[in-house]
Amino acid sequence: MVDGPLSERLVAGFDTMSEQFQLAARYIIDQPHDVALLSMRDQARVAGVQPATMTRLAKHLGLTGYDELRDIYAEAVRSGDVGFAGKADVQAIAQKRKGDHGLAREILRAQAAEIVHLAETQLDAIVSTARRLASAQCVFCVGLRSSHATAWHLHYILSMIKEKSVVLDAIGGTGSDSLARASRNDVLFATSVFPYTRVTVEIAKHAHQHRIPIVAITDSEVAPLARIADDVVLVQTRSPSFLHSMTPAFAVAEVLGALVAGQGAEAARESLLRFDAHLADFSTHLKSRVWTRKLRSSQSTSSTASKRKGSVPNRD
Repeated sequence: MVDGPLSERLVAGFDTMSEQFQLAARYIIDQPHDVALLSMRDQARVAGVQPATMTRLAKHLGLTGYDELRDIYAEAVRSGDVGFAGKADVQAIAQKRKGDHGLAREILRAQAAEIVHLAETQLDAIVSTARRLASAQCVFCVGLRSSHATAWHLHYILSMIKEKSVVLDAIGGTGSDSLARASRNDVLFATSVFPYTRVTVEIAKHAHQHRIPIVAITDSEVAPLARIADDVVLVQTRSPSFLHSMTPAFAVAEVLGALVAGQGAEAARESLLRFDAHLADFSTHLKSRVWTRKLRSSQSTSSTASKRKGSVPNRD
């Protein structure tokens, strides 16, 4: 979703910009509220560029200088055209003054607000992504460093309901090897947020070059994954914590897994029955013997029903 008054122009010209202009442009795109409120020097510091770069970018857009750009965003704020649900303007020092309980409260409330923001802005993207995943012959999942938990969680869910899910987790440096088997009937699920992990982006670019469909969870319209993916779910990562929040991305992975299972409900149920039986064989969970007997009975009933329909139950 493009929120800032100049975001469309910045996104359209992003690829032709210098690296420094791209850093400044990304800041303006992702933080339109702060563009209106903070000084140019503060904005340049957060964006990781020199203040002069902000001025040059404004002139590149046909403006007289950065003051005019800030005025445009300030007017947008006054008219209600810019803003993020639940955005907290409290600085880190103020959060520290609130103590441990106050900081914990701020983090949890910020995460909850971002989940609500997802529900209000990303539903179409989530549904489209889930449909592409459900139709894939095989899903290759990649997410490294802070994004690893998100990729692994989706892989875990898919492995419970689908036989073909492969996680590219780079064990022994062989993470991308499995992608050699991928075709246009498969899908690469990739997730990374700023600062983007190089290997994840390189794997996605390889898939793009070989015309393997890509779905992504990332944090900006100009993020490397967003610019090459077929379906993109955008998440916010801001947090009062020193580490960017991965809660919204993780939540999206859970929703995607649920939607994929629902789109193939009967097959998912059969797979989950076999999965539960396997866990019971190894006493993986602290379940009672009564629960295990019920599981076996349910699996037997399902198998009998399948035979009556003339189908053969799938066996591992």
